[in-house]
Amino acid sequence: MSTMQVVHMHAHGGPEVLKVEEIERPEPGPGEALVRVLGVSVNHLDLWVRRGMPGVKIPFPRIPGSDGTGEVVALGPDTNGPAPGTRVVIEPGMSSGKSPEDECGMDHLAPDYGIRGEHCDGLDREYVAVETRYLLPLPEGVDPVQAASVPLVFVTAYGMLVTRARLQAGETVLVLGGASGVGSAAIQIAKERGARVIATAGSEEKRRLAAELGAEEVLDHCQEGWGQEVKRWSERRGVDVVFEHVGPATWKTSMGVLARGGRLVTCGGTTGPMVQVALPHLFIKNQSILGATMGPRTAFPEIFAKLAAGAYRPVVDRVMALSEVQEAHRLLEDRAVVGKIVLLPGK
Repeated sequence: MSTMQVVHMHAHGGPEVLKVEEIERPEPGPGEALVRVLGVSVNHLDLWVRRGMPGVKIPFPRIPGSDGTGEVVALGPDTNGPAPGTRVVIEPGMSSGKSPEDECGMDHLAPDYGIRGEHCDGLDREYVAVETRYLLPLPEGVDPVQAASVPLVFVTAYGMLVTRARLQAGETVLVLGGASGVGSAAIQIAKERGARVIATAGSEEKRRLAAELGAEEVLDHCQEGWGQEVKRWSERRGVDVVFEHVGPATWKTSMGVLARGGRLVTCGGTTGPMVQVALPHLFIKNQSILGATMGPRTAFPEIFAKLAAGAYRPVVDRVMALSEVQEAHRLLEDRAVVGKIVLLPGK
């Protein structure tokens, strides 16, 4: 019997609930490929799943890890797909593929849509059996370990800016937390699409990174009055799009700097779930508040083509062994990460 290294959660709690164990290696079934995981990234979603989310029941044991890259080892019976030896991107989301949302290219809105590591076992392991339709060959020359940091955050940022906010060239965008995984992706997507970007970050190192990625100006959102600086930068007009994922700590200011006809788009709230909205400001200024979850899988070929062409770059803070998963969670929880952490299975 062949075994593999895997991270298991047997209960909700702190990083100490993450246990590195040995289990039997899976066999690919019809329509599946056995993939050796080359890198798996750590996302805020992993922290939320580990801690437990109200109303979300997680069966135990659960393997975390939403996105990564790998190498095809074998195909299941009567299966067409990338040949063994092909390096692939493992998409983080999955659905039946049969809903009206799937058929119109909006799979992430399907009623049966799920995310690896939350709705099923994830990629914090050495090998995974996965449907071949969720494997995208990695473009030539793209490093698989660096690329493991890309899928979840870039498809989320794409879904927010392109699918929901319908960002146009020449518009202005405020990106909160510009050195985070999703924030660093948002700066690059907005800049590449011809928008002007102002960002925020909480340390000098993070502000420097946001500027390197294309933000014209980067503010410290820990300092009072940063909203006035956004207004100054936008010549008192405000910004067309606010890219929000922080929540209560920044929400009031984010709404305050939104221009007439502007769109605030959010994918979550790392500082809490509840915010307040001043309705007169919303309707008098004809503004929109948009929610976004993930993004369409049709975006992945475009994302990785731009990555291969150098238009996008992975932002990896550090690479760690999968056996150091507890420390990786602590670092992300303590906001000691600039970009993403990638874990290497088998180490």
